[in-house]
Amino acid sequence: MLKQESQHTEWKETWRDDYLRWVCGFANAQGGRLLLGVNDKGQVVGLSGSAKLLEDLPNKVRDLLGIVVDVNLHAEGDLPYIELVVQAYSNPISYRGHYYMRSGSTLQELKGAALDRFLLGRHGRTWDGVPLPQFSLADVSAPAMARFRKLALRSGRLDAETMAESDVNLLDKLRLKEGAYYQRATALLFAADPQRFVMGAFVKVGYFESETELLYHDEVEGDLFHQVKNSLDLLLTKYLKAVISYDGIVRVETFPVPRAALREALLNALVHRDYAVTAPVQIRVYENRLRIWNPAVLTEGWTLDTLLGAHSSSPYNPAIANAFFRAGEIEAWGRGVERIFAACAAAGTPKPVLRYQPFDMWMEFPFDPAYLMVLRAGQGQSEQVQAQVTPQVTPQVTPQVTPQVTPEIFRMLAAIDGEMTRAEIMVALGLRNTKHFRIHYQQAAVSRQLIEMTIPSKPNSRLQKYRLTQAGRRLLVGQG
Repeated sequence: MLKQESQHTEWKETWRDDYLRWVCGFANAQGGRLLLGVNDKGQVVGLSGSAKLLEDLPNKVRDLLGIVVDVNLHAEGDLPYIELVVQAYSNPISYRGHYYMRSGSTLQELKGAALDRFLLGRHGRTWDGVPLPQFSLADVSAPAMARFRKLALRSGRLDAETMAESDVNLLDKLRLKEGAYYQRATALLFAADPQRFVMGAFVKVGYFESETELLYHDEVEGDLFHQVKNSLDLLLTKYLKAVISYDGIVRVETFPVPRAALREALLNALVHRDYAVTAPVQIRVYENRLRIWNPAVLTEGWTLDTLLGAHSSSPYNPAIANAFFRAGEIEAWGRGVERIFAACAAAGTPKPVLRYQPFDMWMEFPFDPAYLMVLRAGQGQSEQVQAQVTPQVTPQVTPQVTPQVTPEIFRMLAAIDGEMTRAEIMVALGLRNTKHFRIHYQQAAVSRQLIEMTIPSKPNSRLQKYRLTQAGRRLLVGQG
């Protein structure tokens, strides 16, 4: 019995011309052996017509694939079998117009984005470095260029002479032009609306009550530098609730995910994603976790363990990565994932979870249970629970914990006119989800003493109405 099948070995009992797909797959991967006359248990069962196949197979492979393979005749006892030894080829190999790749012990036909990625790689190109004829200097956004210049000046990674160049010369110094055309990276980095040139080049953020129930969402568009900044701001001001404490008179905001870790994760997702896939980067926020997804491809030969350990810098989009490096937004040492884990460890938040399967990268940030208990306590739950967990979260500050006043609360304060029922307020806000309104508007505002019940002794009365407190009116006037 022969060794088991692997990435480099395939067994077939007989020969069919369709098996040239496997030869093609080996040639496009790391090479391998196709054994004929061997069953799926690795037992040699013999191969009829082996002498003729020994003569015919080299010609079939040459004529239909354009490559040369070694064809060897072996025997186990009186049972003959044939071995086709296929070398790895640096140029793409096709069979009848189709491209195949050996992956593990399976054969994959390459299509769509995967085929584009494969062909570019075989020709020594990257997706972001491909010329984009429809993009011109007129499509470059002046605010985007100004933003880049400001970042690059602060980072000191471009010399003064380069910074003094015109936009056209600066883009050339960043190696974003090939011949007469700008590269795809230029549109992503400096177009006001990259989606005109690259579908799916934006960020989608949503708050989910469950895996299937979406309560609200936003989309962040614009150039990549803008997307990083605005996505981070949106998460910290709308989607993540901060626990507020005081160190003396200094206000301290504690978020469930450290700002540094969140920023690094956003940079990784946008700089290193596969833009040939038209789905946007997706950020899903739940009550107890935050999850970032982006279409990604690991460097050939890398695994998730490689990514989690010390590794060299091998950016999937080198032109985009170079611009972000010059702007001081990322490092060039392959330490992005390491920095995320380090930021969480320094803040004492739970360790992130990184998952990868072909073309899908997920990074999940679980929220600390103590943080969740404090937040719920501030939203009207028992004072006893709050007293139990506060020392765990803010041991060096005063016990006062006041959750952040959210945009939802400000909307509610502005919508209340005199005394209004819950149904009337929901209509004024254009809301339909009663549970969402109760948690994020009604209870949140009542717990902060910004609105009050007209019948506090009977919270569930059908005659119950709500009105602004003096604190709520002051806050609303201050916002106006």
